[in-house]
Amino acid sequence: MSFAVDAASIAAAARRIAPHIRRTPVIAVDGADFGLAGTRLIFKLEFLQHAGSFKTRGAFNSLLSRDIPPVGVVAASGGNHGAAVAFAAMKTKHPATIFVPNVASPAKMEQIRGYGARLEIAGERYNDALIASEAFVAKSGAAAIHAYDQPATLAGQGTVAMEFEEQAQSLDAVLVAVGGGGLIGGMAAWYAGRLPVIGVEPEAAPTLTRALEAGAPVDAPAGGIAADSLAPKRVGALMFPIAQRYIERTVLVADDAIREAQRALWKALRIVVEPGGAAALAALTCGAWKPKPGQAVGVLLCGANTTAVDFKS
Repeated sequence: MSFAVDAASIAAAARRIAPHIRRTPVIAVDGADFGLAGTRLIFKLEFLQHAGSFKTRGAFNSLLSRDIPPVGVVAASGGNHGAAVAFAAMKTKHPATIFVPNVASPAKMEQIRGYGARLEIAGERYNDALIASEAFVAKSGAAAIHAYDQPATLAGQGTVAMEFEEQAQSLDAVLVAVGGGGLIGGMAAWYAGRLPVIGVEPEAAPTLTRALEAGAPVDAPAGGIAADSLAPKRVGALMFPIAQRYIERTVLVADDAIREAQRALWKALRIVVEPGGAAALAALTCGAWKPKPGQAVGVLLCGANTTAVDFKS
C-alpha cells in the first residue's frame, strides 16, 4: 500500500502520538551569545523528549499504526532510535529487541536496557546492527521498526516541524542535523518549500551530501564523534526524493566544531546535548552556514543521550 509522507500524514501522526509524547518547548536567544550578533536564534528543545530524542515520535507512530505480533518489535539503532523504540514498546506493553553496534554509547545502551528491551550488540557500525536485525526478523517474525526508512517513522518525525511552526511562525530558515534522514525528511515534507531547510552533517559522515551529489542514495563514510547518531551507511530511499525537492542545501561540520557547539550551549544556556544534538548549531558557530543580517534561524537540538557531564562536584 502506498503511503505519502506529506502534511496530511504528518498531521494524522501528530493526533495519534499526542497522548504519548511531550510538546517540547522553544527558546529564543540573542545570537550574540553564540558569536552571531544580529541573528536571532530559536532553539527547539527536542532533546527534552521522552527517551532523550525526537526518535520517540516516530517510534510511537510506528507502534500505534500497525498490528504488532506477540513476539514484539525489533529495531537496529546507533542508540537513540533503540531507546525510543524500547520506551514506546514498554509503554504499549510489547516486547522489544534492539540491535546496536559497538560504537553505541554506554549511556544509550543503559537506557535501552532500562526500558526493559533485550539488547544485542552486533558489529562496529549501524549497518552491521541493521543486517543482524533483519536476520532476527526473518527468524522470529517480529515487526521491524526502521530508524528512518519507513513512512510511519518519517511522518512521526515530521511532527517536530509541525509543532515548531506552531511555536515559531516567523523563522527565516531552520537547521537540522542529518543521519539517515528520517528527521530532516519528515520536517522537509511538512514545510514543503515554505521555509528553507538546511541539512547539517559531520564531515566524517556526509551521507546526504554524497547522495545529493550522486542523484541517489550512495554509501558514504560513517565516522566522527557523532557516529552513534549521524553515521548510517547511506540515507533512506524514502526521504531522498523529499530531500531533492525541499531541502535547500547541506553543509558539513568538523568534529571540533561540534564539540565547540556543545560547549557553547553549556556556557550560554546550561544545556547539555550529545554531539549529534549540537551539530545543527555547529553549522552556525563555525560559519559553515551564514545567516543574513537580522534573520531568525530555527535550530533543532535533537538529542541529549550522553554521559558528558559529571555531577559529582
